[in-house]
Amino acid sequence: MSRGFVKEEDQEEAPFIPPRASLPAGVTNYVTPVGHKQLLEEREELEKERRELNIDNDKERRHATAVIDGKLNLLNERIASARVLQPGEQPKDEVRFGAKVGFKFLAGTQAGKEQTFQIVGVDEADIKARKIAFLAPLARALTGKKLGETATVPMGGKLQELKITEISYS
Repeated sequence: MSRGFVKEEDQEEAPFIPPRASLPAGVTNYVTPVGHKQLLEEREELEKERRELNIDNDKERRHATAVIDGKLNLLNERIASARVLQPGEQPKDEVRFGAKVGFKFLAGTQAGKEQTFQIVGVDEADIKARKIAFLAPLARALTGKKLGETATVPMGGKLQELKITEISYS
């Protein structure tokens, strides 16, 4: 049937499905056990939301269902590709995936200031919770370093020198 015979109000726009955190092609989707649990809980919540969808209008219900299904498809792909790494199995004296890393700024306006972050998977990253993705420039600069070593990382348009003051896995 030609589009000329379709009423405009019967045409539906494809729903916008928000993308997940970026994971470049070919990069392994590492997750911590906590991050994996969060992904599974997110899936349960979306499935529950779909089951309990209470919208009388057919068009609105189809749209809401399509959004939830789109989110579920992206989430299921992420769960299927997840490779859970146990932080406790990492070398204790070296910054690796899952490490909680403390460091001190050695120069500049933040000289002497200390910070602590945990290196986690892309879906688990949350700057407010002090968790950074293993792909972040800071995480990449710190990975492989040992206690007392320094790392140079671009921050705020400048190269910052950081000294590792703590490495722990919990």
